[in-house]
Amino acid sequence: MKILGICGSVRQGSFNRGLLCAAQEEAPEGVSIDIYDIESIQPYNADVEKEQAPQAVAAFKSAIAGADALLIACPEYNGSFTGVLKNALDWASRPVSTTPLMGKPAALVGASGGPSGTARAQAALLPVLMGCGVVTMPKPGVMVRNSAGLFDDDINLTDQDTRDRIRQQVEALVTFAGRFRD
Repeated sequence: MKILGICGSVRQGSFNRGLLCAAQEEAPEGVSIDIYDIESIQPYNADVEKEQAPQAVAAFKSAIAGADALLIACPEYNGSFTGVLKNALDWASRPVSTTPLMGKPAALVGASGGPSGTARAQAALLPVLMGCGVVTMPKPGVMVRNSAGLFDDDINLTDQDTRDRIRQQVEALVTFAGRFRD
């Protein structure tokens, strides 16, 4: 099974990217997780879309289409998810008739330095994903709070409990996504 990891942060030292890296390491045999960098996707512009979607957008949509499922690492900024993640989803969702997001199974993970994990960000992201046609796995959820002490200086996840939760999330996503296969 092929899972596409999408990090909603473009920061080099992102704990959310660290969660996706840990997911790669914890993935069961036969499961690959590729992490997609959304930084190069320009701000959505319908005028540009009319002409031709930029190469970065076409590549992102192709990566989504080629994946069996999505694992979205959702940071929390100001009580919601990031603009770069919303922008990437806006591009990928258009046009509606050909979006690779329609019916795509997904799971959410998130890490923040605060005490709520990414609960508000994930809650804000759910209706957007639903609007794009993504089928989001309801449980288990991974919302890592007070994350600064759980990663080393190279953003490797060092906390075993969190690693176990990430592994369980990936295993659950594999089962969930399996229900959508032809």
